[in-house]
Amino acid sequence: MKMKKLLTIGVLTLATIGLSGCGNNKNDMEINIGYFNNVTHAQALVMKAEKTLETELGEGVSVNWTAFNAGPAEVEALFAEDIDIGYIGPVPAVSANTKSNGDVVILTGATKGGAVMVKRAGTEINDVKDLDGKTVAIPQIGNTQHLSLLHLLDENELEPVTDGGTVNITAVANADVANMMDRGDIDAALVPEPWGATLEEKGAEIVLNYDEIYMQGQYDVAVVVVRKEFMEEHPDYVEAFLKAHEAVTVKIVEEQEKCLQIMNAELQSATGKSLSDSIIKKAFERIVVDTALNKPSIMGFAEISEDEEFIDEEPKEANLFGK
Repeated sequence: MKMKKLLTIGVLTLATIGLSGCGNNKNDMEINIGYFNNVTHAQALVMKAEKTLETELGEGVSVNWTAFNAGPAEVEALFAEDIDIGYIGPVPAVSANTKSNGDVVILTGATKGGAVMVKRAGTEINDVKDLDGKTVAIPQIGNTQHLSLLHLLDENELEPVTDGGTVNITAVANADVANMMDRGDIDAALVPEPWGATLEEKGAEIVLNYDEIYMQGQYDVAVVVVRKEFMEEHPDYVEAFLKAHEAVTVKIVEEQEKCLQIMNAELQSATGKSLSDSIIKKAFERIVVDTALNKPSIMGFAEISEDEEFIDEEPKEANLFGK
């Protein structure tokens, strides 16, 4: 894959990156970062709002943030070299790695868990086995919640209708799940936060909490990927990003209430909508903010992706992770 140069004129000589700065001329360098306006991309929201990375990099580097609504769109932006680093789900991260022949790699973790299974109030669904003959919504075919559901069905000797089984799986935009439940079009849904907390507030009932979905909730739900060429050409910038990402992670863990306010304000600024205090607090009871990667969980998603033919070949662990 041909990677475009981000330098404008001449050769930029860089000092060690730190709070003291990394260049003398403004905008000599650009770093383009992708993310979702979603609480599972918590570090991105706080980092963008507080300009943490700009502070870490110092003068001479501009940071451009691009919001995406779905993993595939962010993957295409990586392939087009429109972004260099991206917060993204583990399943599209695996897909990006395999489809780019290793040109996109997973750099670090961000959040874990952050999804629940809910049911329409009064529906006779008390566990996964009760999904037999039911219609279950997921946000997108081939995404992290879809693969988690497929794993749950397999564990309980159930199969989707598309494989000759009895569970009808349908992709539904998170914002439409409540209305479809009210109409009786779907019986249950496996959704990421804050949609689980939102649906619960609207009357849906929890079937499986975040720690009952996969690996006791310790599976990666958001990771950070990087274009390998960018990492090799600009390791100092990548290290600066990692330092900022780690610092913000610690801040979110230690100052959660304050950071929730920062995230909500950023959501309001970026989308025109914020979350109620009760929803964002409940959502964060189900999200683990952690930079450590649970590599077995990601390789598990890769195996399911290959089994379901979302990818042609399961990647080798050594080629998937950048550090």
